[in-house]
Amino acid sequence: MFLPEKDVVGIDIGSSSIKLIQLKSQKGMYQLQNVGLIPLPAEAIVDNTLMDSASVVEGVKTLLASLKITAKEAACSISGNSVIIRKISLPVMPTEELEEQIHWEAEQYIPFDINDVNIDFQIIAPDDIDSSKMNVLLVASKKDIINDYLAVFTEAGLKLTIVDVDSFAVQNAFELNYDPDPDNVIALVNIGASVMNMNIVKDGISLFTRDVQLGGSLYNEEIQKHFGVNNEEAERIKVSESSTDNRLKDILTRANDTLAIEMRRSLDFYNSTAGEGKISKVYLSGGGAKSAMLAETVSQKLAIPVEILNPFAKVKFDEKQFDPDYLKEISPLVTVAVGLATRRLGDK
Repeated sequence: MFLPEKDVVGIDIGSSSIKLIQLKSQKGMYQLQNVGLIPLPAEAIVDNTLMDSASVVEGVKTLLASLKITAKEAACSISGNSVIIRKISLPVMPTEELEEQIHWEAEQYIPFDINDVNIDFQIIAPDDIDSSKMNVLLVASKKDIINDYLAVFTEAGLKLTIVDVDSFAVQNAFELNYDPDPDNVIALVNIGASVMNMNIVKDGISLFTRDVQLGGSLYNEEIQKHFGVNNEEAERIKVSESSTDNRLKDILTRANDTLAIEMRRSLDFYNSTAGEGKISKVYLSGGGAKSAMLAETVSQKLAIPVEILNPFAKVKFDEKQFDPDYLKEISPLVTVAVGLATRRLGDK
């Protein structure tokens, strides 16, 4: 007897807002069921740590109630210092055997006490150089961070069934909507309020990941300081390209340069160490991707094409229920949530 797949609600809890996406899988395609965003108070989440759990619980509850969501299972994701991602080479062995041994293998790669972390892995491919070995993607996260999220979702009335990593959620959203040449190397850069996730991908395989403690708040803080406005007004100013204020142009230019140089640093490191080919294109996502002239600056600094990732490119939706202009406006913000909403229990 085949049981129908349970709907999983994708909920991205960022440092400035909570984003919720619900998708329905139909004949290999996805239909948008629900979308919602709600801001979080400043300092509710600091350095990926839940500092004000009550506000996060209230935000999730408000989204669920306002969207009349009845699904009870959710997927969320984490990033930053609490997550360790390593590509390691191990002797070829069955998955069952690796499950038994992975804790021992992981100890030498993880800078935390092995008893304090949750570990997951995925066998990527045979080793190109040594056929007796295989490449394995190892992911470890601190148990206390996961437990904090479990508590928040439980209190909000949801069962947290999947905990992903921001970079991989963006990759899921990308692969849902794009069909790149399998020989091309793509850089997926997700710019949140306080963290920038970088994931370099070829033919569905993650080759290199890095999280940088830098994001869209860089713009907002400078705009607030120079213009004497609140964060909401700073956000509006940040994405406006029509302003002729030279102070704003200078702020945007400096912040764009800072982010673009940080991206170039990481991508140069990948290019100097990897044998899988040079990066052919960059896709930007996250709220920071909406910053005026950022895509152009990054393209100029990296000398490669840059595009804003559209997480709804192949997602079906009813235009009577969802305004296409609104979805276009929020699409960079909800990319992680879209990737999470494609997950189903038992996925790797």
